[in-house]
Amino acid sequence: MLSTEQIINTMSSQGLRITDQRKTLARLFAESPGYLTPKDVYEYMGKTYSGLSFDTVYRNLRVMQELGVLEQVVFEDGVKFRASCSEDHHHHHMICLKCQKTYPIVFCPMQLADAPEQFQVVDHKFEVFGYCKDCAEHAPAKVASGHQHSHGKH
Repeated sequence: MLSTEQIINTMSSQGLRITDQRKTLARLFAESPGYLTPKDVYEYMGKTYSGLSFDTVYRNLRVMQELGVLEQVVFEDGVKFRASCSEDHHHHHMICLKCQKTYPIVFCPMQLADAPEQFQVVDHKFEVFGYCKDCAEHAPAKVASGHQHSHGKH
C-alpha cells in the first residue's frame, strides 16, 4: 500500500492543494490495514476538525480515488476505501469478507472479455469476494445465486 508521503506527493503532483485535512486523510489511509467507510473517515476526521461536513469528507475521498491514491470497493454493506496498492502493474483483488485481507490477482480477465469492436473500454473493475484460510471455518454457508434450476412439472 502507498505510504503517507507517496499519497501526499501524488496529490501534490496532480495539482491538489495539500491542506492539513488532506495530510490527515493521507496518514489515516496509509496507516489503516483494511477498508474504511466514508462514515468511518468522517467520524475520525471529526475528532480533529470540528464542524467538518460529511460532504467535504466524501468529496475528498472521491478526489483521492480519481487521482489513484485510494481504491474504492463496493461491499454488500456499501462503499469502502483504502490506500491504493504500491504495485505499479495492473492487477485485481481477492478480498476476504470477514477480515478484509486483500490478495492480488495478477491475471486480468479483461483479455477474455468479448467486447464488441465499436465498444471503447475506459475502465474496469474485477473483485473476487470470499473467505481467507483463517476466516473460512467461521464463514456462513452461502448458496450461489442465479444458478438454481427449477425441476417442477411444466
